[in-house]
Amino acid sequence: MVSNPVHGLPFLPGMSFKDSTKTAFHRSQTLSYRNGYAVVRRPTVGIGGDRLQVNQLSQAELDELANKAPVLTYGQPKQAPPAEFIPAHVAFDKKVLKFDAYFQEDVPMSTEEHYRIRQVKIYYYLEDDSMSVIEPVVENSGIPQGKLIKRQRLAKNDRGDHYHWKDLNRGIDITIYGKTFRVVDCDRFTQVFLESQGIELNPPETMALDPYTELRKQPLRKYVTPSDFDQLKQFLTFDKQVLRFYAIWDDTDSMFGECRTYIIHYYLMDDTVEIREVHERNNGRDPFPLLMNRQRVPKVLVENAKNFPQCVLEISDQEVSEWYTAKDFIVGKPLTILGRTFFIYDCDPFTRQYYREKFGISDLPRVDVSKKEPPPVKQESPIPEDKDRRFVFSYFLATDMISIFEPPVRNSGIIGGKYLGRTKVVKPYSLVENPVYYSPSDFFIGAVIEVFGHRFVILDTDDYVLKYMESNAAQYSPEALLSVQNHVRKREPPAPELENKQTEVDPGVQELEALIDTIQKQLKDHPCKDGIREAFQVYDKEASGYVDKEMFFKICDSLNVPVDDSLIKELIRMCSHGEDKIDYYNFVRAFSN
Repeated sequence: MVSNPVHGLPFLPGMSFKDSTKTAFHRSQTLSYRNGYAVVRRPTVGIGGDRLQVNQLSQAELDELANKAPVLTYGQPKQAPPAEFIPAHVAFDKKVLKFDAYFQEDVPMSTEEHYRIRQVKIYYYLEDDSMSVIEPVVENSGIPQGKLIKRQRLAKNDRGDHYHWKDLNRGIDITIYGKTFRVVDCDRFTQVFLESQGIELNPPETMALDPYTELRKQPLRKYVTPSDFDQLKQFLTFDKQVLRFYAIWDDTDSMFGECRTYIIHYYLMDDTVEIREVHERNNGRDPFPLLMNRQRVPKVLVENAKNFPQCVLEISDQEVSEWYTAKDFIVGKPLTILGRTFFIYDCDPFTRQYYREKFGISDLPRVDVSKKEPPPVKQESPIPEDKDRRFVFSYFLATDMISIFEPPVRNSGIIGGKYLGRTKVVKPYSLVENPVYYSPSDFFIGAVIEVFGHRFVILDTDDYVLKYMESNAAQYSPEALLSVQNHVRKREPPAPELENKQTEVDPGVQELEALIDTIQKQLKDHPCKDGIREAFQVYDKEASGYVDKEMFFKICDSLNVPVDDSLIKELIRMCSHGEDKIDYYNFVRAFSN
């Protein structure tokens, strides 16, 4: 019989009491949602907020009563429904056992270590019984690290059995692909899982350390330098402190001598001196970096050391009575090193500060050693062969450029052809900052044109020059225009005696014009057309329109004129004037458009 817990009376009709003051009869919430999932929770108070009794059933007892099948009074009891099947890949999804292990690796070719300890992590995936071995990456180890064995089922023996989580424990050795791993510990989840499955775990072990890695972690040995000044203290005090001086070596008094610049380095750590060459662009010298290698430089030798074989043996302290020191290098004073006298004209800021603090020298001004270049001197050509050389100047009005062509002469010893390509030519004595170039007004008969140190005298011009000068007379002086006009008039052919007398056309002239027209069509693209008129004019000093037959064939041979052609032979015959002259005016018409 159940009794009333409040009054101790039997829980029977008429024996219970109702609280008339009670107004709340709701039940506590036993179902809630967390992160989208339904969560069951036990009530903490009874109906209407009444206090629950202490001896209420636990969650396990409630589950047992829920699954307990009642015993029927009549008939056979029914079987309880089977538990719901959950596959392993769902039950053990993302559940991994983690073990700490290491293996020993031999190092045969090293004098500092004989073996190496490599620490790894062994992972066992419960969902498919696969395993993987990963070595944590150590910076600057020089060893390929990371995933040593990718995730797979690993064979345990030769019979084809695979490792199971029941085979893993602390303090055991497992062999994987010929390597023996010592398992020393596991994480908390692995320990709880194995103990829940009835496996007794071995006590954890200490992880083995690599002896060479631990040796590298030891602090470096510290050395104590004695307080008295010595070479070691000088080395440690003045290490990486260098005095820099800028000097010149003036050798202009000797033949082919010059003034060259150098940088002198004085190393305070061991009192050595180094001399470096200062190279300029396109100076024509091989780029050797050092004039003198770093060494101690003797200042005063002992008397007996003068006959010492210095070229064979190095100079020692026994042969030197005094060495060069920092106080011997002063800005503004000469210094003789190995037979060369250097003049120090400047130094860097660190050197100035060192001399101010060490020797009390505060004034080290820079010395100006620059020399003004003398003005260029006009030089005539000392070569007698240059007097007979002839050149053809071409001035391009569109770009103010000049080109020079030298007609080749056979057996002259001088290669003719293009002497100067198209370029602007600067007048002599013009400034580099504001150059002045040659213009058309500078070219006239008798003018001297200086091109890159070579002087040329204008002797002749063509007819187009006179036309251009007359059209642009304002650009030229009256003397320049008159010189060209007089020169052109001298070479004009004399006027016919009977100007008003009408004469008949010579049949030979018609034949010559027809032949010239035929040759023009045949030699339309022949390369000999360029500069042929100027080549003949160079050797026609009298501007008569005729040249010697021997010179005519030399010029044609130098310009590759096909004189062996039948039409060219006929043209030469018709242009012949007497036995030794040829009219080159009509001849060159066949090579012009």
